Amino acid sequence: MKGKVYKSTGSWYSVKAEDGAFYECRIKGKFRIQGIKSTNPIAVGDNVTFEIERMGDAEVGTISAIGDRRNYIIRKSVKLSKQTHIIAANLDQVFLMVTLNNPVTYTLFIDRFLATAEAYDVPVVLLFNKVDTYNDEELAEVKYLASLYRTIGYTCIGISAKTGKNINKVRELMKDKTSMFAGNSGVGKSTLINAIQPALSLKTSEISLQHLQGQHTTTFAEMYDLDFGGQIIDTPGIKGFGIVDMEKDEIGDYFPEFFRLKSDCKFNNCLHIDEPQCAVKKALENNEVAWSRYKSYVQMVSDEENIHRIDDHDPKASQ
Repeated sequence: MKGKVYKSTGSWYSVKAEDGAFYECRIKGKFRIQGIKSTNPIAVGDNVTFEIERMGDAEVGTISAIGDRRNYIIRKSVKLSKQTHIIAANLDQVFLMVTLNNPVTYTLFIDRFLATAEAYDVPVVLLFNKVDTYNDEELAEVKYLASLYRTIGYTCIGISAKTGKNINKVRELMKDKTSMFAGNSGVGKSTLINAIQPALSLKTSEISLQHLQGQHTTTFAEMYDLDFGGQIIDTPGIKGFGIVDMEKDEIGDYFPEFFRLKSDCKFNNCLHIDEPQCAVKKALENNEVAWSRYKSYVQMVSDEENIHRIDDHDPKASQ
């Protein structure tokens, strides 16, 4: 039988078969994806082949094969730096949720996520949540950030999961597509999904006042069908985002505004750091490239292990 993975708990997988029925499945033997040292060889969104067998009164499945992935979001495990974790696969788009405070989403986190999405061919939409809670100065900061990322080419939408602002716009983008919601703990992913599809009634949690961080309400990535067409994948809050399998000389290719300037650099292998006649540094001096983006890029290039942990309240990670 063939089906799609809707939930992974590490050892068991909830698979929706082509006839619409759900089966709890395990992996056959020492099943591993060739070439990927992943903590989860099968991810939510994967298309799989499985066989059904009876165990007492229940029917359980055994996954024997995985279909080719057209894309996926992957990161290095923060606790297991030598291993990677595939968050979800076969995505039409990812909505990266950003908040100015409660908790702070730092630009380094945004830029690492966007670079990974570029590398693995996943379109990203930036959602600036909780705009109903910001004062005039904070709203101006949101507009600045949205303008910065729009100039690069990303769709940016200011929303409020609580008041419903622009929720219909997000819902329209999701229609008949497989979408993933991602972001730091506490940015409002589950609240937004509940606003988009109230029947799901996902568990939400208040921000911790002591640390101004979100509480982890989603333990495992899980896919849900939407009544207006398509699927949504809810994911656990991400604290750190380590990039995977990027050589130093290719990281700049995943910053679209740098890549556009690359051919104007004197050297083909320009790292945009110490080289003379660098088009990126020239654009930076002329304020044609954002300093926050360049700072993120330099940090990624100089981070040997690329497992930098971005803590929600780490001042060193600020823009």
